[in-house]
Amino acid sequence: MPITHQNIISLLEFVKIDRFYVVCHFRCKVTNKSVISTVPFEPYDGKIELTWQEILLHPIESYNRYYHTPITIYGNDCHETIVLKAFKNVADHFRWNQEKNQYVITN
Repeated sequence: MPITHQNIISLLEFVKIDRFYVVCHFRCKVTNKSVISTVPFEPYDGKIELTWQEILLHPIESYNRYYHTPITIYGNDCHETIVLKAFKNVADHFRWNQEKNQYVITN
């Protein structure tokens, strides 16, 4: 089963956001076990790369680009979010249960 927001939203217990990291707690209602995933607080597509030349020649634009890039934590109409990235990091702890129509913790 593909990993989508609809498939994992019932597992999301809470999200803690600090300056550098997003910590997602996923709880399986069948087994009542939790898995925690920590991902960097950065755009899903990866880190914003700035060259030294960009920083030296355009410091204000470089600052704005780095610190003001929108980051989507969760959203139904967005396919690249922090929550999906966090779940993919711990997806090996889950398996899709056809009967319950949800992901279940395997260990």
